[in-house]
Amino acid sequence: MIPAGTRVTVIIPCLNEEAPIAQVVRDVLAQGVAEVIVVDNGSTDRTAEVAAAAGARVVGQPRRGYGRACAAGVAAAPGGDQILCFMDGDGSDVPDFLPQLVAPLARGEADFVIGSRLRGRREPGSLTPQQLLAGRIAGLLLRRSYGVAFTDMSPLRAIRADRLRALGMREETFGWNLEMQMRAAAGGLRCLEIPVDHRCRRGGESKVSGQLVAGLRAAWKITATFLRLAVQLRQPPRATR
Repeated sequence: MIPAGTRVTVIIPCLNEEAPIAQVVRDVLAQGVAEVIVVDNGSTDRTAEVAAAAGARVVGQPRRGYGRACAAGVAAAPGGDQILCFMDGDGSDVPDFLPQLVAPLARGEADFVIGSRLRGRREPGSLTPQQLLAGRIAGLLLRRSYGVAFTDMSPLRAIRADRLRALGMREETFGWNLEMQMRAAAGGLRCLEIPVDHRCRRGGESKVSGQLVAGLRAAWKITATFLRLAVQLRQPPRATR
């Protein structure tokens, strides 16, 4: 359970997750979070209605894009030192790990906590070889560039709202998660990675891992994001008059 007195909002970007989303919302609320925000990213099924009936606050972002959906959730969430958690709506992330993500933030021991699916227990088939390889490559690049030992780009993560808003996030599609990790590391935030379990999706269809073209497109976007930000984050800020 989330520690008493710690206010946590969980943001879940969704696209056509009608089958699993109700159980996901119920399992998250059972952890003692203050609120669940489901961002409906242009679903053509009943994702929004099912999520609302399960107890989530639904925010619409019809313009598709993972980063756009996450940003819409952040904009709708409370500010200040409220802790924001992110996770997928397909049932693959395990809500039981939310308290472990939140605890280091609540104790003041970290500024940004991410779950590593590579270090945790995974159901067979829950991650493709491409996803595993991408996580390791991204981890190597981040460690060489910033000295931060990430092994994954898992969507399951936690950060305080004021810290996140200060990062200046801009990515609108699949580069969002990597951008957050790069900006957090480059900005000197205390980053922590913990092992988390991962399951096969409980319904719906993967927008990336199950489709070759979409997977290649996402891989290119993530690579381009790293290269662009690696250059941008090395540049000193422009002086203002």
